[in-house]
Amino acid sequence: MMHADLSPEAYLRASDYLSGLDADWACHITATGPCSHEAKPAREPYEALVRAIAYQQLHAKAGDAILGRLLALYPDVAFPSPEQLLDTEADLQRGCGFSAAKLATIRGIAQATLDGIVPTRVAALHMQDEDLIERLVSLRGVGRWTVEMFLIYTLERSDILPVDDFGVREGYRRLKGLNKAPTPRQMRDIGRAWSPYRTVAAWYLWRIPTKPKAQMAATGKLL
Repeated sequence: MMHADLSPEAYLRASDYLSGLDADWACHITATGPCSHEAKPAREPYEALVRAIAYQQLHAKAGDAILGRLLALYPDVAFPSPEQLLDTEADLQRGCGFSAAKLATIRGIAQATLDGIVPTRVAALHMQDEDLIERLVSLRGVGRWTVEMFLIYTLERSDILPVDDFGVREGYRRLKGLNKAPTPRQMRDIGRAWSPYRTVAAWYLWRIPTKPKAQMAATGKLL
């Protein structure tokens, strides 16, 4: 669905809704405080996807360095256009630190943008979540998690639960004191109860502390 209300008021409604689910959620949300999720909604899908791929499987500092070297190849613009990216020798871009697979994905995103497969921001805003996911995961090297991060951080969608994300599933395991984290399929089923606020639920699950539930019980709250 095309939910895009991530205002402070919407965060408050989401927090109230999740707190009302059970004592574990209420305790964690009280201890964590208000949701302060920050999106970057000004970016075009093309740029957001290229940036996401650049940072994939890297620490932030390494991603910053590689992306910074790529942007330095185009000093006259804030971000290279698809045409500029494709007109550049691949070896020059490889020199920025990209693997062959990542570079192929990035150049594929640029080509798909020119071909109309990657929509403009205006077009994307009018597309359903699943339609966008289905279209973008057809691109080489672009998985569902990458598209879900794009939906959360670029399109400000409010009902996205990235069930393949380890942090989400591990967060739920800690929230409930489980011995084992749920599988992605189990997480999807569990998360249906959090709709239409699954983005905020994911934000809180990413912030579950590492203290075991026994220690939480001693204090009556998550620390």
